[in-house]
Amino acid sequence: MWRKVFAQFLNRMMVCDRLHVTYPDGTTEHYGPDSGEQAAIAIHSEAALRALCINPELALGERYMEGTLTFPNTTLDHFLAVILRNRRLGRMPSWVNASNTARFHLRRWIQKNAPSRARANVAHHYDLSDDLYRLFLDEDMQYSCAYFARPDMTLEEAQAAKKAHIAAKLRLEPGQRVLDIGCGWGGMALTLARDHKVRVTGITLSQNQLATAQARARDEGLEDLVTFRLQDYRAVTDRFDRIVSVGMLEHVGVPNYDTYFATVSRLLEPDGTALIHTIGRSAPPAPHSVWLNKYIFPGGYVPSLSELAGPMERADLWQTDIEIWRLHYAKTLRHWRERFEAHSDQLRRTYDNRFIAMFRWYFAICIAAFEQQMQGVYQFQLSKSHKSVPLTRDYLYAHG
Repeated sequence: MWRKVFAQFLNRMMVCDRLHVTYPDGTTEHYGPDSGEQAAIAIHSEAALRALCINPELALGERYMEGTLTFPNTTLDHFLAVILRNRRLGRMPSWVNASNTARFHLRRWIQKNAPSRARANVAHHYDLSDDLYRLFLDEDMQYSCAYFARPDMTLEEAQAAKKAHIAAKLRLEPGQRVLDIGCGWGGMALTLARDHKVRVTGITLSQNQLATAQARARDEGLEDLVTFRLQDYRAVTDRFDRIVSVGMLEHVGVPNYDTYFATVSRLLEPDGTALIHTIGRSAPPAPHSVWLNKYIFPGGYVPSLSELAGPMERADLWQTDIEIWRLHYAKTLRHWRERFEAHSDQLRRTYDNRFIAMFRWYFAICIAAFEQQMQGVYQFQLSKSHKSVPLTRDYLYAHG
């Protein structure tokens, strides 16, 4: 039964490439025209086949993690590129479309992300061992998109370029008070304090990240300039000259966008400026990956620009600059994956095969999203006054 259902599904979906499917009994069938790209999948159990029919997106990741799906002579990147291209052009089963539609319309309930839920969501991923992240991040532990101003940049150079680009947009002056919303392991806050002599308050909901950031501030002798807190952005009451937030908006949730941007506005001084760096879609809103929500970022969501425009407009903030980075995050993820794989022997001493496969799937589907699904990175420069920043971007490149 399930084989017949799966075959009908693939006959509708595979419209421009060819997929070779090996079933649990060892037989192989081919779907799609004998042209375009070729990809292969092997299904090693009837349970995996059934799961693929019921919830294909979730099942692909879960069954890969458990080893009952493999991809003979096909890389994950290639397989996902083929599947995503044909999913976009072909027809999905009605029950899959209905499930996606339901999840999309329920996103305001799923993503309420009240303070207690937000803390639990952050702990799920960011409170994993810091030693794990040190294996694949740059030396400063920047867990967000790097800026490849030159294609030959190393990961360290591109992450430094990202911080410098953001600092330039903030127009920092010594002594200013800066808020870093979602400060991670403290790299951005420490860099701004050290290089620009500003006073930075970093807030996070991760116990691990807080402890590491505080230790780094002590080790670098920057405790007089940098303070780190375990605090929700909604609970902050201080006022700041500048606000920076890198890679945190993805965890806010659609129901909270008005609150988020209103909070940024409330916390800024009258001549203040904020820089919000976030993943976003240059396409209509869509349901988030059910696999990512379950295993990596519960409560997470990648917004479309249309979902952010209204909350920004209602926050009494000037939109002084909006910049879009294409493919920079895909390059960043490829660097992370290369380092992750380079430490595979060390990883196996600490983590089981399922955990390692989970991270491999995570890297692969995120790369695919940035390369195949009109996903990129937005930088929103927002100000309380239209006079806070220059009228052109020339000031960003004056040093070059």
